[in-house]
Amino acid sequence: MRGDGDTAVAIGSEAHKALFCRHFHATYQDYVPAELPWPELDEAALERLRAVPFWQEVWHTERRAGAIVRAFAETVSDAALREAIDLQGFEEARHAELIRVMIARYGIDAVEQPLETLPSDIETAFKDFGFGECMDSFLGFGVFKIAREAGFLPEQMFEIFERLMYEETRHIVFFINWMAWRQVQQGKGAAWRRGAASLRFYTRALRRMVGTARRGAKANDGHDFAATQASVFLDGFTFRRFLEDCYAENARRMSIMDEGLLRPVFLPRLADAALASLRLWSSRRPAAAPAR
Repeated sequence: MRGDGDTAVAIGSEAHKALFCRHFHATYQDYVPAELPWPELDEAALERLRAVPFWQEVWHTERRAGAIVRAFAETVSDAALREAIDLQGFEEARHAELIRVMIARYGIDAVEQPLETLPSDIETAFKDFGFGECMDSFLGFGVFKIAREAGFLPEQMFEIFERLMYEETRHIVFFINWMAWRQVQQGKGAAWRRGAASLRFYTRALRRMVGTARRGAKANDGHDFAATQASVFLDGFTFRRFLEDCYAENARRMSIMDEGLLRPVFLPRLADAALASLRLWSSRRPAAAPAR
């Protein structure tokens, strides 16, 4: 996996821009959400799907993402960048449509909420969204793997959502390369400055994630999802296993992207350090006393 500063072309160059824009277009997949092979779900699967507390929040977030990305695209003067960013906006809006189709098809309790007024500083909003997507996807890759292996829903549902996982991977790689390119253009391309910016934006993303989780819990009216439906795939769950799955799945998904492009490194390195600490702690724990 190529990390920060390890591209095949000079970061911030015209060749770099051409590479990440061309890759984004070349990896596009065409589909219509309503025409996907949505499966029939039995009552148990329907109950699990409907009990997930955050569908309304996800739907709203995807709709807002599409609006932010497309609004930002309108401010970009470079034709190649504007076309690629506009395509991402279309894909984000399509994600929202996919969630809407699922909600309608399976009778999920969620309502469309009005979108907030977009920020006046739309470029910063785009950056906030991009780093938030990096964080959400890194964690989501692990959750997706655990839920799929546990059979939380039929495989046909996971095949549909695999499209979203793939597109999120593309979006992240495009964003990380755009961000690095943009920082060089602004005279902020030094590694330490890029690292400081990543830390600042990831901190903001974490705060928003906590807020989203709280709103999801409130929307679920206090029902304990973890103790009911989520127990299907939380059997044997540990924080270490979760981190390992996030780290491994992120690496696997990023590995299929063009090798000449940057990948996110902040969260993988943080997870790697945490896993190393957990392994060291486990190795130093005293062995359990034999049963009598």
